[in-house]
Amino acid sequence: MKEDATVSQAVGKYVNIAPQKCQLVTDLIRDRYVGEALTILRFSKKKKASSIVEKVLRSAIANAQQKLPDIDVDNLYISRIFVNHGPQMKRWKAAPMGRAARILKRKSHVHVYLEDRKGR
Repeated sequence: MKEDATVSQAVGKYVNIAPQKCQLVTDLIRDRYVGEALTILRFSKKKKASSIVEKVLRSAIANAQQKLPDIDVDNLYISRIFVNHGPQMKRWKAAPMGRAARILKRKSHVHVYLEDRKGR
């Protein structure tokens, strides 16, 4: 089994966005260095999802700096990032002819794991 070299991690739980929308943004920054990932997130067209992922990524960076104060942030690398389904809120909307249409308000859990990699 592979030895775990994770420097830090951060989890954003119960985020008000559908996992499928958030997954599109996390696919953009997977296997990238932190500085490059933050730039991609800042200029992404998916504003809400990118702001959520950026907040979790900045939390992981802060966790790494807290855990190892002498760490170089430029060498931090996103080793794993994924989005899981959270609970769904079920709501109802009026539909024609006295019917009701179901609305699912989905939530997500965003996980970010960082590693320290030397040399680019």
